[in-house]
Amino acid sequence: MTDLTRLKGPQAAPASGRDPQSIVILLHGYGSNGADLMGLVPYWRRSLPDTLFMAPNAPEICPGAPGGYQWWALTDLGRESRAAGVRQAAPLVDAFIDIHRTAYDLPNRKVALVGFSQGAMMALHVGPRRSEVLAGVVGYSGMLADAEALQVEVKTKPPLLLVHGDADQTVPFAALGQAHVELNRMGFEVSTHASPGLGHSIDEAGLRLGGEFLARVLGA
Repeated sequence: MTDLTRLKGPQAAPASGRDPQSIVILLHGYGSNGADLMGLVPYWRRSLPDTLFMAPNAPEICPGAPGGYQWWALTDLGRESRAAGVRQAAPLVDAFIDIHRTAYDLPNRKVALVGFSQGAMMALHVGPRRSEVLAGVVGYSGMLADAEALQVEVKTKPPLLLVHGDADQTVPFAALGQAHVELNRMGFEVSTHASPGLGHSIDEAGLRLGGEFLARVLGA
C-alpha cells in the first residue's frame, strides 16, 4: 500500500440499495475519527438515497486521544503551522477522492466534502484546489487555514456552506466572518449560518442546512 492510498474508515452504502450516484466524504476533527462523523449520516440518508457516505480516519494517531486521529499535529496554532499541516495531508484526501469516485465512475461534480473543525480546514483547502470542480463543500466550526495562499492557488470554486456556533471556544467564531469575507472576495458562492449559543459542535439547524445544501448541489 502506498502512502497516498492509506486513508481508511467506515462507510454507509446508498439507502436505495442502488449503485452510488454521488459520494459525500466526511472529514473529522482533531482527536476524533471517521466513526464519529458517521453519526451525521442518518440525518441525511433520506434526502440522499443514492449517495455513498465515507468517513476516512485522518492519517496520524492523535496523542492523548484513545481511538483518535489527527490530520496534522497541533503543536502550534499559528497560521504557518496550519498552512503546513493542510498541505501535508491534502494529497491523501485528493487521492482518496479520486480512488473512490473512479471506482464508481463518478465525476468530481458528484462528490461533496463535509468537514468539522480540523476536517473543515482540510475540506476548504482541498476543494478549491481541485482541477475539476466538486459538487460542494460544507465546513462546520472551521476556518481557512491559509487564505493568503488560496488567492493564488484557487483552481475551481465549488459552492460552500459554512456553519459555526457563536459560543465556540475552540475555533473562534470570528473565523466564520473572516472566511466569508475572503471567499466572497475571491468570487465563491458562500452561504453561512451562525448558531446562537452553540459551542464547538453541530446543532439541529446545522444538520438541516447541511442536508439541504448537499441535496441541492448533488442534484438529489
